[in-house]
Amino acid sequence: MSTLNDDVAMLRKVPLFESVDPSKLKLIAYTSTQLVFDDGEEVFSQGSNGTSAYLIANGEADILSDSGEKQVVVATLGTNALFGEISAFCDVPRTASVRAHGQLTLLELKRENLMELIGEFPDVAVEVIRELARRLAHTTSDLAHVLEKQNSG
Repeated sequence: MSTLNDDVAMLRKVPLFESVDPSKLKLIAYTSTQLVFDDGEEVFSQGSNGTSAYLIANGEADILSDSGEKQVVVATLGTNALFGEISAFCDVPRTASVRAHGQLTLLELKRENLMELIGEFPDVAVEVIRELARRLAHTTSDLAHVLEKQNSG
């Protein structure tokens, strides 16, 4: 079990929260919930409603996309990675499923606390936009490669 100071130190390592005042990070850490998942256990499924983002405190998580009747691992995230923020910030269904890859410890960050943080620290909103833009660019690039292979094969 981590302490409040451990959780604040972990939040500090996430680029999204680098510019946030430590006292505000302490509030976020205090209002967050630590969750533990066993290998293969689902954190959430694609299409479900989400009101939280998650920070990996320890372990790895597989990001899966539903492709017809099977799920395809599109990424594996490790310690200090943030995921689930699209649904938390945008109030849209989850865009992917997430499953524990080995023992996984998460810090659950509630939408209300994240929105309050953005209101007080506009730099956080800019970082969210940057991260979402990076992910969109990566996804677009991956899709272009898949289409190129299909068209040449």
